[in-house]
Amino acid sequence: MELSAPSAAPSASLRCEERLSDCGIRPTAQRVRIAGLLLSAPQHLSAEQILASLRAAGARVSKATVYNTLNLFAAHGLIRQLSVDGSRAWFDSNVEPHYHFHDLESGALIDVPVPAVAFSRLPPPPPGTEVAGIDLVIRLRKKM
Repeated sequence: MELSAPSAAPSASLRCEERLSDCGIRPTAQRVRIAGLLLSAPQHLSAEQILASLRAAGARVSKATVYNTLNLFAAHGLIRQLSVDGSRAWFDSNVEPHYHFHDLESGALIDVPVPAVAFSRLPPPPPGTEVAGIDLVIRLRKKM
């Protein structure tokens, strides 16, 4: 008896459901939709951008649902929450270690790979603590 090859790759929705489940998150319809938008590519989006995109696609979703879902995703390590300029939170679909350029004019965030940055020394952490990570944002502006 021959086994047939799988007919098609899993749908984007199914892949999102699997990623949510793998992170210990129950994949509700709204969570899958938000994950599908944010995880479709490496990107940095604000909650407001996500909400606007969902509503433009016809989704009926509240601002509170978007914020609660993004906070849940970040708490489970599915995405990374960034505070860049204190005015709003950004949500990064790339959870691998990296740093950021921040274009002050456009607001865009651009990933910077860890090997591209060198620290010659760091101060020792206070007794009883250890460094859990380093967040580096390099702010950019046009040359004057």
